[in-house]
Amino acid sequence: MDIIEPVKRLAERATGIGIPSREEALACVRNVRPSRMKFRDDGYIPNNPKFPLLHYRKVLRFGRKHDPGAVLEKVFNVNGWGDAWRNGIYDYVHYHSMIHEVLGIARGFATLQLGGNKGKTVKVAAGDVIVVPAGVGHECLKASATFLVVGAYPPTGTYNECRGSFQERDQAIKAIGRVGVPKQHPLYGSQHPLW
Repeated sequence: MDIIEPVKRLAERATGIGIPSREEALACVRNVRPSRMKFRDDGYIPNNPKFPLLHYRKVLRFGRKHDPGAVLEKVFNVNGWGDAWRNGIYDYVHYHSMIHEVLGIARGFATLQLGGNKGKTVKVAAGDVIVVPAGVGHECLKASATFLVVGAYPPTGTYNECRGSFQERDQAIKAIGRVGVPKQHPLYGSQHPLW
């Protein structure tokens, strides 16, 4: 990520320019059925035995009035998913064992590997949102120069980053089993159950 995005985000927060209201942000969300992907433990990446990864294609329509990154942050925040960040997706496989994660594509496009090395290769583009359950491996294989992701987390859980080492495996599997369903969906709030 270049230096422009953090500066732009600070300017948006200071001035309010580019940030939608709650109503404007939620109006960008379409009712879309997700692709559901379930991945098995591959001996390296544990994945999640209970919850599937959800991929919502073109679930957000971005207009010209608001910054797409700000729209995603507002939608996630309104629905109780916070600690938002803007960047890309790591180019190595990793997962989070103590928290779920939502990834919204604000700009550009990319090819992702989901579920670890034995998982699935998926193309994503602006307007897509992926809900990654705790334990599910994810990495970016290739991205456009403009690729920008907004990530966020539910209010319960603790952020951590696991890379599939054997030393962390047993503890990670136990932690993944303890991560429950968030109270709100990152796109639809309490109107729609997450899983």
